[in-house]
Amino acid sequence: MPQALDNYDGLLNWDNFQAWLETQGDVPGKGPVTDVEKLTGGSQNNLFLMTRGGEKFVLRRPPKHLRGNSNDTMLREARVLKALAGSDVPHPDFYAVCADTDVIGVCFYLMKPLEGYSPSRELQGEYATNPAWRKAMGEEMIKATSALARVDYAKVGLADFGKADDWHNRQVARWRSQLEGYRELPGYEGSNLPHVDEVGAWLSANVPKDGRIGILHGDHQFPNIMFSLKAPKVSGLIDWELSTLGDPMLDLGWVLTSWYEPGDPKDPMVQPWDNFISRSDLIRLYGEHTGRDMSNVGWFFVLACYKLGCILEGSYARAKAGQASMDIGQRLHDYAIYLFTKGKSLIDAAG
Repeated sequence: MPQALDNYDGLLNWDNFQAWLETQGDVPGKGPVTDVEKLTGGSQNNLFLMTRGGEKFVLRRPPKHLRGNSNDTMLREARVLKALAGSDVPHPDFYAVCADTDVIGVCFYLMKPLEGYSPSRELQGEYATNPAWRKAMGEEMIKATSALARVDYAKVGLADFGKADDWHNRQVARWRSQLEGYRELPGYEGSNLPHVDEVGAWLSANVPKDGRIGILHGDHQFPNIMFSLKAPKVSGLIDWELSTLGDPMLDLGWVLTSWYEPGDPKDPMVQPWDNFISRSDLIRLYGEHTGRDMSNVGWFFVLACYKLGCILEGSYARAKAGQASMDIGQRLHDYAIYLFTKGKSLIDAAG
């Protein structure tokens, strides 16, 4: 019963939560929660698998020490999951959201559990032993992001989910501003990342004329995708905290930055890597599934390198300020160096 359940150092308030739960008619099960398990995998937010009347659901809430936008992020995630109901996009089914911070101290939402796991380093199940399953991983990732790209954001109620106006032309200034903003952190003297000016200038000079606006997942890569262990397919896209409006092809660019091909000066994100499809196959499949002209895909690949590099440098800046682990900060700084170097090499190859 509620008194016997762990509150996980104040992350859960059982008296308030159980009372609120009784007012939510769309949540599976009846009566109080009788079992709870804290799930691993989220680097920032917290996930709890709960059992109620023989049924299960997942509660997602921000970390104990909130950032300025933590509560708003929960509400945005819940909003996009609700909007995707009935679409072809694999995602956790949405059950309920709570915007009242008096219930457990923060905004949170409830969703359906997904079968499978998020790949990280060593592959699991048949993905580790069956080359055909590894080949399917890239194909399934592209099917998932293509399905998201096909959603009409206005029709599903997300017309105001982000700033769509002049999105393509605003990207360089937006992320350069974030990079420069890290200078305010004590101990961080500014970026020494290579090719920032050159990559930014090329992006500004080569903005695609046929850009589109849709729903962006924002971080479409292995750790944020649940793969089924029963069949070689995507169970669902998770961690929607960076979702917004933008050109959906940037999600493809994100996949391309995290992909590995022989000659890349970094290790694959998962092992073993043999029999994965190539970057050119990913691009071809995306075009087939979305009907997009893929002649400008290089711009989105370079933009993904630029944006992600700017974001990752923030962890290094916070580490220099004593606000994060220096081991992690240095690793992400090194990866940001790789990304800007990769972006410059793509530009050079494009002539």
